Amino acid sequence: MHELASIRRLLIVEPCEECLRLIPGLRVAGWEVDSCALETAASRPCDVGLIRLMPQHFEQPQVIKELITRSNTEWIAVLTPDDLRREMIGDFVCEWFFDFHTLPFDVARVQVTLGRAYGMARLRAQGANYGNGPEHEMLGESRPIRELRRLLTKLAPTESPVLIRGETGTGKELVARTLHMQSQRRNQPFVSINCSAIPEQDLQIELFGHDGDGFNRNPQRKPGRIEAANGGTLFLDEIGDLPLDVQANVLRFLQDRHIEIGGERVAVDVRILAATHVDLEAAIRKKRFREDLYYRLNVLQVGTAPLRERHGDLALLANHFAHFYSQETGRRPRNFSQDALVAMGKHDWPGNVRELENRVRRGLVLAEGRQIEAFDLGLLGEEEISSSMGTLDEYKCRAERQALCDVLTRHSDNLSVAAKVLGISRPTFYRLLHKHQIR
Repeated sequence: MHELASIRRLLIVEPCEECLRLIPGLRVAGWEVDSCALETAASRPCDVGLIRLMPQHFEQPQVIKELITRSNTEWIAVLTPDDLRREMIGDFVCEWFFDFHTLPFDVARVQVTLGRAYGMARLRAQGANYGNGPEHEMLGESRPIRELRRLLTKLAPTESPVLIRGETGTGKELVARTLHMQSQRRNQPFVSINCSAIPEQDLQIELFGHDGDGFNRNPQRKPGRIEAANGGTLFLDEIGDLPLDVQANVLRFLQDRHIEIGGERVAVDVRILAATHVDLEAAIRKKRFREDLYYRLNVLQVGTAPLRERHGDLALLANHFAHFYSQETGRRPRNFSQDALVAMGKHDWPGNVRELENRVRRGLVLAEGRQIEAFDLGLLGEEEISSSMGTLDEYKCRAERQALCDVLTRHSDNLSVAAKVLGISRPTFYRLLHKHQIR
């Protein structure tokens, strides 16, 4: 009698022969499998998507990015080993996909990955708490992360809305979940909705539900995310992408805390958390975001630091992800070579912690020796870096900045010791931090 609840929908986009050969086994395992071309993928409902990436997709990656951004689906890339070893392709896959598989398929690993992707998709859709995955833990001992933990401890017990700001991949949803878990509402629902991942025409129904008037040929009333969060916390992720007409309805709810259900006004008690990576003040000036809604959401504010400013946390996080994914896949643990650690230290991490997690997962798959090398992570090693020439002043500047980063990695909690290690005074140390914009 629970058959409907157990259906897992898989969409295979641009299926190749090897993809098609997977289908019978996947159906036996309980998957409802559909396939289509990329052009029609956005209109096909699914829990997990498998995309066979082709050369034309690499030439026009924006089409893939738009599909992933606008769907509430976990996507898995399928490509050849040669494709993955091309630097730009590896970066693209690591940043945009939940996971990837190279041909020929390791069928057992495919099954494991699909199961994990389905679990993640369901948790995101239902707003349930994550399991024991790496997303749970606010790891790190750098100054920004210590200050963030202290701030969340103060803000969590309040009922005020919180606006969480930061770059993509810096853990804004983790901050929201931490606020919920440390609040008085911890035993009530935590419901999240990604405002950029749901088509504009569906957002109204996802948030407010519909009253079963036959809409979409469904006579049963469908509660929205706001109602589902009653008594708990509602997390509005990427609030800057909320359409203006939906913004007006969200504002109305925040003002009177009621929603309309079948013509009746029903009170809903939720704490609102919102997150954005865009400049909301600029969006207000451009008339893309309501100023009155902004002030309703921005009662308290939290900022998440980019990974490049979390000195000392990089190696800790990388080793955490390596250990976690080694256990998950059943592969033996691997540590990082010195060259890989140097390469990670010199990378700017535009995708932040999410990019680090994906690169480590990639490195575990590609590594052939006892250690994960810079090449396995899709990063330039020391030899490649040293081959790029520059002026003597440029070399001195790079060496000076690298010395600061290296000493902060070891002594981020004690700047006096860091200055002594470099053989300079504390004022000089601060001056150099300011010069190189290291905080």
